[in-house]
Amino acid sequence: MPTRSFFDTNVLVYTDDKANRTKQRHAIDLVTEHRRNRTGVVSLQVLPEYFVTITRKLHIEAAIARRKVELLAEFDVAAPEVSDILAAIDLHRLHGLLFWDALVIRSAKQSGCSVLFSENMQAGRDVEGLSIVNPFVKI
Repeated sequence: MPTRSFFDTNVLVYTDDKANRTKQRHAIDLVTEHRRNRTGVVSLQVLPEYFVTITRKLHIEAAIARRKVELLAEFDVAAPEVSDILAAIDLHRLHGLLFWDALVIRSAKQSGCSVLFSENMQAGRDVEGLSIVNPFVKI
């Protein structure tokens, strides 16, 4: 059974990206697997980033994008609080992470995830027990 895993925005965007069919298929399979096993997690940060990206860059209609966000919200959704923002600032300072990446990492950790799927962060890096995995590396 897959481990509890957090999805960064960029991986979710590939589920809609017809320009790269290989990554799209892999992203869809990954989301489907974690949805089926109830091991997928997103955050209140990731959901609006996903909406903005697919409507602006992929030109998906807002009504369709809204429905996609609704479906992704069936994953567990992390809702960062002020303490999480402060902890993300500390991660930013201690590990040299971009603040928004640090907030994603904090949300993943607080949600009990051991894996963070992201194409944009340093694959193979472990941040305080959270493994960053680029799911497209072997494609």
